[in-house]
Amino acid sequence: METLQFLLDGFAIALQPHNIAFAFIGVFIGTAVGILPGLGPSSGIALLIPITAVLTGGLDAQAAATSGIIMLAGVFYGAMYGGSTTSILLNTPGESASVITAIDGYQMAKRGRGGAALSIAAIGSFIAGMFALLMLLILARPLSELAIQFGPTEYFSLVVLGLAAVTGLAGKSMIKALIMMTTGLLVSTIGVDALTGVGRFTFEIPVLYQGFDFITLAVGFFALGEVFRAILHKDEAESVAKIDHLLPSREEFRASAPAIGRGSLLGFFIGILPGAGPTLSSFMSYTLEKRVSKTPERFGKGAIEGVAGPESANNAASGGAMIPLLVLGIPSSATTAVLMGAFIMYNVQPGPLLFEKYPDVVWGVIASMFVGNLMLLILNMPLIKIFAKLIETPAKYLLPMILAICVFGVYAVQVNLFSLVLMLVCGVLGYLLGQNDFPVAPLILGRVLGPMLENNLRRALTLSDGDFSIFVTQPISALLLAIAAMWILIPVLLKMRGKKVIVNEDA
Repeated sequence: METLQFLLDGFAIALQPHNIAFAFIGVFIGTAVGILPGLGPSSGIALLIPITAVLTGGLDAQAAATSGIIMLAGVFYGAMYGGSTTSILLNTPGESASVITAIDGYQMAKRGRGGAALSIAAIGSFIAGMFALLMLLILARPLSELAIQFGPTEYFSLVVLGLAAVTGLAGKSMIKALIMMTTGLLVSTIGVDALTGVGRFTFEIPVLYQGFDFITLAVGFFALGEVFRAILHKDEAESVAKIDHLLPSREEFRASAPAIGRGSLLGFFIGILPGAGPTLSSFMSYTLEKRVSKTPERFGKGAIEGVAGPESANNAASGGAMIPLLVLGIPSSATTAVLMGAFIMYNVQPGPLLFEKYPDVVWGVIASMFVGNLMLLILNMPLIKIFAKLIETPAKYLLPMILAICVFGVYAVQVNLFSLVLMLVCGVLGYLLGQNDFPVAPLILGRVLGPMLENNLRRALTLSDGDFSIFVTQPISALLLAIAAMWILIPVLLKMRGKKVIVNEDA
């Protein structure tokens, strides 16, 4: 009852006219940030922090903190909504968590079901966001106590599990998926070593010290690869269907409902873990949906579950990520780290005492997230018809527009020509790899998880004086590694058993 009373007090704060305005500005800008490739929620929040300080200048200290953070939090979860738009319609991921959405979302758009994919993405995002907030209210304290038990050993094993799940992204060959995943891990080592400050694989070339930026690789492999495919295969490019219906059919709703539920649950619990976040949750949700499906061959060809699950997961993860930030004062991603900086700028210290010392701020922000998610649904559903018109644009206009978005998005963040050249090279490679059934999503996942894998491996070995047995003597770590091993071995064993049966029948 005490929690309910605090929440009602929070709604009294969140529903004040100026806070409703701040929430709307935040979610609107967040949607735009998600649509534009290269910006991302962390960049959007960082750019807006000084603006919020100006806009809240006439309020007292706690009211200013509440209003400012309401706006910045809106950018965070608003970007999760917006990122799906260009992924589905243009095969251009707006931010990292929407990379996986492009796999089936774009195929749906090519079959004239882009409106249905956008609708399911918006509905799934809304349901997942609301679910995450309810779970935040109920489980914030106990789950934060569990999350704090995760040390470097457990995080290493969690990443291994995430990489094992990459086999679910394979095309016709698991070996090809593992090759691409390993390539992504190798790419992640280029740049300055985070622990020692020493350059690796840089060959004393200054621009390589920053490594290969994730969004540059994602935009190159996915968006430019598709542009090159469309140019070189004109007949296929011109066969893109027009949008026939903006809402999902009854069958699509029925197929999406379980995926939204599973994605919401999985995304929330992954979001709690520092370092995991929306990107890992969306990848794991996709692999889960492909595993539980009775027709996994549909994935990669326009399965609506491949949109519903990941989009629900990344929104639920953004809600889950607020638990370690608010309760423990531990940012779980780059975005929440920037958000934590905003809290500190307003002299509000996240952590165990936050709920006691600043109840108006924390409950006002939580209540505003309910309001903001409703705003996003109302905002996004009418825009689907406008967004869907993009896919009907003739290729001679659409392809230059995609190229312009790619160049603007990458250059606006990196501000160097090297990134544009890298994007172009990745586009060529993306086309060639696609023609030979080498999936690029595992490479992207390897690039994302590589630093987390390496850093936690080294930290764990430092704690154990180089003893690798620490990974199997810690119960949580051993459990995660066992699940990862089964994830890879069971499909292999089943495939071998199937071949054996066929051989016996032939004999």
